[in-house]
Parts: sequence; C-alpha cells; structure tokens
Amino acid sequence: MSLIGTEVKPFKAQAYHNGKFVEVTEEAFKGKWSVVLFYPADFTFVCPTELEDLQNQYATLKELGVEVYSVSTDTHFTHKAWHDSSETIKKITYIMIGDPSHTLSRNFEVLIEENGLADRGTFIIDPDGIVQAVEINAGGIGRDASTLVNKIKAAQYIRKNPGEVCPARWKEGSATLKPSLDLVGKI
Repeated sequence: MSLIGTEVKPFKAQAYHNGKFVEVTEEAFKGKWSVVLFYPADFTFVCPTELEDLQNQYATLKELGVEVYSVSTDTHFTHKAWHDSSETIKKITYIMIGDPSHTLSRNFEVLIEENGLADRGTFIIDPDGIVQAVEINAGGIGRDASTLVNKIKAAQYIRKNPGEVCPARWKEGSATLKPSLDLVGKI
C-alpha cells in the first residue's frame, strides 16, 4: 500500500535542533510544507553526504515555505554528538529527529526490521499533513537534494492550480498540462 495521499500518523519524538533538544509531533507538519528525510544511521558514510547536500538546499527550501526534518533510528543525543564532532554535520541547521523507538520509521514504512535501521526515504508532506511524494532508495544510493526542490515546486504548483499537472522534467515557469479527452493520444 502506498503512503501517497495519506495523513501522517501520530507520533512524538525528541530532536536536536540548533544546539537544543526539542519535541516534534505530527502537528509540526501542518500549516506548511515539510520534507521528512530518513537515513540509516549517524556516523556513517553516505548519510553525511546526503545531509550536507540537503543543508546546501535548505535556504531554497525555506524560501519555498518548506521545513526539513531528517530522521534516523539514533537518539537525539547521538545527533548532538555527531553534530558536535563532524565538520560536515556541524553545518546542519534543520531539525534532526531521533527515532530509537522506530515509531516514525514504522509509520512511514521505511524500517528495516532485522537491522533496526531506516531505508533512505524522502517524503514531501503538504500543509494539511498529507503525503504527496515518496522516494525510497537502497542503502548505497545517495539522494540529490536539487531534484527534491523541483518536486516541491511541482507539488506546490499543482496544489495552487487544480486541474493542471506537471509533465516529466517540468521546471518552474514551463508549460503544464490540463488533462482532457482532447489530449488523449496526442502527447
């Protein structure tokens, strides 16, 4: 079953954010766009490259009204220790959620039960708390945050323009489609 079109399930978790521990619940995903990025573990290899790449896009995402939440099955304490000890992770200013109970990883269906780790899952959540996009990669395949920016722009566009859809490789300002009987077989 796909999570597309479903509401984020209730949860309560501790996070590390800009030198403080904070509590995050599903309510944090309401009223604004959100990206939830799951990764397997702190102090690893591909994960810091992804988190840094996401930080490099964070200002652009904030301009689009998007908040970012990274999540691993580590604790918020581990996130702080990693943040304090890694030059790469030290750059991160978005929220880092700890999921040692695996509640979020199960809710988003990315938990690898036998390892107690999360798959590389990216979720775009609209201001109503509804999942609009899902991407899940194998552990060895890192993600590119620039493609995430384009997906957010497309999701925001179709939300503001019901009845239109964004074709493949759509970029902000380019043509969209209005599905109709007249288009069938003509694209």
